[in-house]
Amino acid sequence: MIFDLIASLAGLVIPPLFSLAKKKFIKSENDTPERTIGDLATTNPEVIPGYVSALATWLDAQVKFFNRDVIGTPAQWVVNLRAAIRPVGVILSFVILGGMVYLTLTGGFSHFDVVPEVLDEMLTGVRLSCEVMITSWFGSRFTISK
Repeated sequence: MIFDLIASLAGLVIPPLFSLAKKKFIKSENDTPERTIGDLATTNPEVIPGYVSALATWLDAQVKFFNRDVIGTPAQWVVNLRAAIRPVGVILSFVILGGMVYLTLTGGFSHFDVVPEVLDEMLTGVRLSCEVMITSWFGSRFTISK
């Protein structure tokens, strides 16, 4: 029972805490292109066109670096499959957990010819994996802001 609690809370709490830590320790508002342009406008307005051009070139280089191994556009079925992986995994986790509840309530596990300790260890691993998958998906949807 304690492992279930740890797995569930870890999946729900870790993603929002990570985003909070990023917001807390990485002050992005202190060094943004907009703030730099604002500072340049008051001190050296003649360098703004060069700065904007350099910023555009830098952003273009970042996009090219990010897409360095992409050749063309992937097929639509690949895009759809990649988009469906996490939701399908969460749905299957709910189905697996529901099946485990059903088999537990109906005594269905007693029909298996397996050593009870092995069955218990295997089911604990499957149950914890399903709980972590579900809670991490929902946990990544929560954010903690200031």
